[in-house]
Order: sequence, then structure tokens, then C-alpha cells
Amino acid sequence: MSEIILASKSKIRLEILKKNRINCKSQPSNIDEDEIKYSMTKQGASPEDISKSLAELKANKISQKNPEKVVIGADSVIDFENEIISKPKNRDEALDILKKLNGKNHFLISSVCISKNGSMIWKCTDKAELIMKQMTENQLKIYLSKIDDEKLYAYNVYQIEGEGKNLFVSIKGDVDTIMGLPINKIKEYLKGIK
Repeated sequence: MSEIILASKSKIRLEILKKNRINCKSQPSNIDEDEIKYSMTKQGASPEDISKSLAELKANKISQKNPEKVVIGADSVIDFENEIISKPKNRDEALDILKKLNGKNHFLISSVCISKNGSMIWKCTDKAELIMKQMTENQLKIYLSKIDDEKLYAYNVYQIEGEGKNLFVSIKGDVDTIMGLPINKIKEYLKGIK
């Protein structure tokens, strides 16, 4: 299969694809995710619907610019009591998010859309359930002090492949889904279109 385009600047998603021997390059879609999340939330859309829509918008936008290529769009959201928790914009926001999730369960939803010739040809959504330990504010601050800015603002507030795994009592679901890309389902689909 010729080179695939990942409609994202996510280093971790690109890494997952390359680790699974999927030849790809990154081309960010640069859609205004916050605006779309806000608008869809106002219309009563669920976190899962928002995740699916964002993945499709990203894939289709880049696919229109590269019609002959297979394009992967992906989006992950934290669903906490049917409310979307977005990426933090600063360290205070990151602490607030962790305090909100502290001792509680939430879902990490990752959606993927594959597009060609400007429209979707396949999609999937996977969900993982995470239960966070009950921690003191000081413990949360210590955790945040170990995370550098790039990782903190590029991903959700925890990196499950690193320090983040220590925040949880229980993780039910695929680690690749939590990292933003349910790779086994993608590989299965791509095998069929070779």
C-alpha cells in the first residue's frame, strides 16, 4: 500500500502507526476543535458523537487535498459524566482536570475515520474505562511536575504510557485506544484494502 497520511500532528499517533509498520506521514488538518466541541455540545451531542465527528472532519479535510491517498483522522476525548474534558491550556487547568477526575471513573473515547477521495470509507470508535486513585492535591501537583509542557498540552492530562499509569486503580480497555489510536482495528481494515 502506498503511503498513508495521518491528518494530525500527534507524535504519539504517528509513533503507533510506524511501530506497526504502517508507512505514513503527518499532515495536520488544523480544524478548530474547540469551536466544534463547543457548538456540538450546545446542540446536545454526546462526547462519543463529538469524537466521531472530529475524526471524520480531520480525515475528509486532508483527503480533499490528497484525493488518491488513504487518510487517517483520529480524535480522543475524555468523557466524564457525559461531559467532555478537553486538553488543558495551562498547568492550572491541568490540575483542575485531575482534581475533577480524582477518585472517580471516566471514559477515554478514541474515534478513527479513514477517508479517500474526500469522503469517509471506514470508521470505528473504541472506549476504555479508567478509575483514578484518590489522591491529595499535593500528590497531583507532584505528578504534574514530572510531565513536560509539550506532553501536557499535546495530549490529555495523563500519558498512560509513562507516569500517567500510576494515577489509576483500574484501566479497562486497550492501551493504544487510550493513547489515541485503536491500532488493531485499523490494521484489520487496512489489510482488507491492500
